[in-house]
Parts: sequence; structure tokens; C-alpha cells
Amino acid sequence: QVQLVESGGGLVQPGGSLRLSCAASGTIFSIDPMGWYRQAPGKQRELVAAITSGGRINYADSVKGRFTISRDNSKNTVLLQMNSLSPEDTAVYYCNAIIRPRWDTGAFEYWGQGTQVTVSS
Repeated sequence: QVQLVESGGGLVQPGGSLRLSCAASGTIFSIDPMGWYRQAPGKQRELVAAITSGGRINYADSVKGRFTISRDNSKNTVLLQMNSLSPEDTAVYYCNAIIRPRWDTGAFEYWGQGTQVTVSS
């Protein structure tokens, strides 16, 4: 079975930085794409950033220039470097991945349990 394990969330002051990581484990043939969503209190879940195996990246307009997504395919890991954080970035951040367990199976969507990011003075 496949699991996504997130780490790196916490409390940070405005203007500070955090780095989130997500590692996929289990029976995995390929992962494409892999990325991060977030959900703030009373808000809809939204895409933060995603990256494909070919290196194509999508960012939400609100994080462009501040966040950087990357992945290490050898470790089945995706990273999100978050700089210049503001209170508007406060949310639960969820790792998301489309994973093909075997070469002869379809791909399935997986979610991490979420990690809390709080930006406050």
C-alpha cells in the first residue's frame, strides 16, 4: 500500500520561511504529478504548486516568487520551500500525488494527512 508522509509544518513569524517535505512509500512504479494543496479555515482547498516528472511546474498566483517546488525522484520526495510568509499563508498543507503502483495498472490519487502551517506574530 502507498503512503504519503509530510513534515516541516509549524509556527513562523511573518516574513519567515519554512520547508515542507513529502515522501511517498510503498509499491510505486511512477509518480506524476506530485505537489501541494492547502486549505485555510473557512476556505476551499486550493492548489499551491505541482511538478511533473518532466519538470513542468504550476504555482498559484499568490505564491509565485515566494515558494519553490522541487522533487527528488530517487527518493520519491517532493519539497516546498516557502519564503516571505504572510498570515494569508496560514492553512493545512496537503501533499498530493498521482501514483501508478505497477507498470500494468492504472494511476491513483493519494493524499497526505496534512501538516499545519501557521504564520503569526
